Amino acid sequence: MSLILFNKPYQVMCQFSPHPTRASLGRYIDIPNIYPAGRLDADSEGLILLTDDGKLQHRISHPDSDKQKVYLVQVEGVPDRATLARLREPIDLGDFVTLPCKVSQVAEPDWLWPRDPPIRQRQNQAVSWLAITLSEGKNRQVRRMTAAVGLPTLRLIRIAIGPFSLATHPLLPGESMPVDAADL
Repeated sequence: MSLILFNKPYQVMCQFSPHPTRASLGRYIDIPNIYPAGRLDADSEGLILLTDDGKLQHRISHPDSDKQKVYLVQVEGVPDRATLARLREPIDLGDFVTLPCKVSQVAEPDWLWPRDPPIRQRQNQAVSWLAITLSEGKNRQVRRMTAAVGLPTLRLIRIAIGPFSLATHPLLPGESMPVDAADL
C-alpha cells in the first residue's frame, strides 16, 4: 500500500485526467493506480494525500473521517474576539451547518512559500492569517465560513491532515514524498 504526501500548487486540478485549461496531478506524479484521498479546489494550495488503497482513500476523504485537517488562511481584515468565536461555533451555510472547529489568529509562518501569482493587496485593507482545524471538509467550506463572518479568504493552504504536516514534512509546491500509511 502506498501513501504519498503531495503539496498541490495553486491552480492545479486535484485529478489525474487532463484538464483543458489547467495542470492536473499527472504533471507532477507518475505513479500508476494512485488517487487523491480528498480534494482541494484549484484556488487552494497545500497538502493532499494520495494512495493506491481504496479503503484507505475512503477512510481519509469521507466527511465523517476523524482525520483533522488544518488550514492556514489569509483573510481580508482583522478578526476581533467575537468574530473568532463565531468561526469556532457551528455556522449555518445554507446547505449544511458546520461542526464546531478550532480557530486562532496566527503569524504568517516563516516556512511558507510565496504564491505565484501573488495575492492582490489593497493599500487600505489589512490582512491577517488564521489557523482553522476542521474535523470535516466539505466543498469550499473554509472559504464559505470566513465569508459568512465578513473575512473573505485571499489565500487558503491546507497544511496538515491527521499526523502529516507541511511544517514537519517540508515540501515545496509540486513536490511529493512517500510516508508510512501505518502512521495515519
